Amino acid sequence: MPRASYGDGMRRLRWELPGHPPPKRPYRDSVLLHFAFAAIIVVVAWATGGGLGRAILFASGFFLVATAWSWWKWRERLRADLVAANRRPRDGSERHPSH
Repeated sequence: MPRASYGDGMRRLRWELPGHPPPKRPYRDSVLLHFAFAAIIVVVAWATGGGLGRAILFASGFFLVATAWSWWKWRERLRADLVAANRRPRDGSERHPSH
């Protein structure tokens, strides 16, 4: 859900994703998804009579860029999750200020 921010007098919406755990194999899933999209690009070009060589080149470029970006983002998220997990108390107790 979007949340409004009023820091500098301007209203901005910040979209935050729900805190779902990452998939079991995020890198493999990214490769499969981007391969499917690249295949769709080639199939659409073939079905519409477009140049297959150009479609394959474009689909290859899409696959490489999209997969690299996804792997980079997954690596950032997994690293951030690891850092957050290391900051939590390990024995289950939390420090509460005494009154």
